[in-house]
Amino acid sequence: MAEAKVVDLDVRNMVPRERHPTIFSQLDGLGAGDTLRLINDHDPAPLRYQLLAERPNMFNWEPEQQGPVEWIIRIQKIAK
Repeated sequence: MAEAKVVDLDVRNMVPRERHPTIFSQLDGLGAGDTLRLINDHDPAPLRYQLLAERPNMFNWEPEQQGPVEWIIRIQKIAK
């Protein structure tokens, strides 16, 4: 079995309208057990709600750092 990987994605310098599509593309490319480590310049709560609505029961959401300057969230894929 392959070792789970962690992919860092820093979206702070991205155009806001491109952030969610890029994040979802990265998440969809993960294997079960892999983690996307998201680095953002604001609380990504709207992303979490979108993820829960569009990909229910597929990911674990674990805050690593919650502001005030940057938010780092570990999003682990738990199902295909």
